[in-house]
Amino acid sequence: MGVSHIVVVGGVAGGMSAATRARRMNEHTRITVIERGGYISFANCGLPYHIAGRIVREDKLLVTTVEQVRARFAIDVRVQTEVMRIDRAGKTVEVRDLKSGQVEMMGYDKLILATGASAIVPGMEHVRAENVFTLRSMEDTRAIQKYLGEKKPKSAVIVGAGFIGLEMAEALHDRGLAVTVVEKVDHVLPPLDREVAVDVEHELRLHHVEVITGTGLAGLVADEAGRVTHVVLEDQRKLAAELVLLSIGVRANVGLAKEAGLTIGASGAIAVDGYQRTSDADIYAVGDVAEVTHGVTGRNARVPLAGPANKQGRLAGEHAASGEARGADKPVGTAVVQVFSETAGLTGLGEDAARKAGFDVDTAYVSGGHHAGYYPGAERLRIKIIYDRATGKLVGGQIVGKQGVDKRIDVLATVLHFGGTIDDLAALDLAYAPQFGSAKDLLHMAGFVAQNQRSGVTAAVRYRDVNGASVIDVRTTEEFARGSVPGARNIPLDDLRGRLGELERTREYAVMCQVGLRGHVAARILSQNGIMVKNIKGGYALAKEEMDVPMEKA
Repeated sequence: MGVSHIVVVGGVAGGMSAATRARRMNEHTRITVIERGGYISFANCGLPYHIAGRIVREDKLLVTTVEQVRARFAIDVRVQTEVMRIDRAGKTVEVRDLKSGQVEMMGYDKLILATGASAIVPGMEHVRAENVFTLRSMEDTRAIQKYLGEKKPKSAVIVGAGFIGLEMAEALHDRGLAVTVVEKVDHVLPPLDREVAVDVEHELRLHHVEVITGTGLAGLVADEAGRVTHVVLEDQRKLAAELVLLSIGVRANVGLAKEAGLTIGASGAIAVDGYQRTSDADIYAVGDVAEVTHGVTGRNARVPLAGPANKQGRLAGEHAASGEARGADKPVGTAVVQVFSETAGLTGLGEDAARKAGFDVDTAYVSGGHHAGYYPGAERLRIKIIYDRATGKLVGGQIVGKQGVDKRIDVLATVLHFGGTIDDLAALDLAYAPQFGSAKDLLHMAGFVAQNQRSGVTAAVRYRDVNGASVIDVRTTEEFARGSVPGARNIPLDDLRGRLGELERTREYAVMCQVGLRGHVAARILSQNGIMVKNIKGGYALAKEEMDVPMEKA
């Protein structure tokens, strides 16, 4: 293939993966990487941990350097240099050196755009104050570190409780600041469903991080020196803050592509084909700036994560250099985050997102130890899976707990990748030893619960949807005494068969235990004795958190 010059605009995950793959596939073509910042490849996901002090040396965040790339791959790397304009007809880019101001026109045969995304910064007064920050780059990290070292702030307000926001809440807490997190939706970690995210919120509060949900940022108040002193919320609350971090989200950097007349998709990112080509066949787009085909919905979407960016860059670099590649993957949005000692993972679609995408879904919940209960150290995991009622295909999964989250979310992601069903999940042959899991892993149990629901073996309902059914709490009398839902009647499971005569055949009942397992057994007993019954999903553990009923009786 006669490609004499490949120009890559932007480094980091997508751009450097593209450039180095292009070199491995074509030793003879000229390759130039143009990076606006001062670093071509660094670990974005490690930035909060450097600020926290867990990654002490800054150079540990550098995946590679300009000198290494030039030496090993014979790639011309230009940092602190910006592409100002693309001339598609002339196949040139206008390049400006940000230090000297010198401008040159650079020709290309193939152009790869890896311009990434930028933090969303609201248009309001004082948003550019010296103590208001975002976190996307090494330069951002240095600015925060410098401010922490020189000014020694005592309090911080983080606007946005997504992944970076919560990682930074922990980092600033570890640095000794009093931290408040503000989130516009009604729970932290908006990609998670509320009843799963609540465990993360509990963990934040346990570590004295104040959490305010259901309201957003309305304004900033600054002193005479221009430094922000207070954050004003939409509900009119005013929070004192010596440091403010905006972690509201990111927006694809499509300005260059839009000015060049490339097609921008409905998601706000650049539309691409299966080889990452844009509407111009000689221009590719990868990473946070490019759309993907979502692996569950089959629709175009933005999935701004490092894993997909690396793979897209690799694909685009190979195709640009050789004209051949196997075609783009379809990411499902798998992610994991640790907040203090709690870990949350998700893959695919959440329940609300699945319904908005047009799926008729049901859900299954399980809770239990991350390994065999008889082996010391088992920590509780909570798992929610979302599946299509008609086909049984897995649509998404969410897990929260202290141990074992990552490996199980990866299993669910694998099932999603291959279009698997709840039957596939239940049938998986997973590794077992008591210190790692159980012979019937919680993932198997989630599959079993979903199978029982879908086949009609046990009807199941969320507590919020009992719709007047009489609630029977089948936990022990001791458990019941510590707290239950309003109006519930206690009939312990082991007494249930002997007390069937107390129940009316004309009434509908909803049975509830602690997490759902005993409720399933109770529902099987009652249904086979002619009593209309449903099991309350997730039991009291889910009901008390989801519906805000009292945690325990005094």
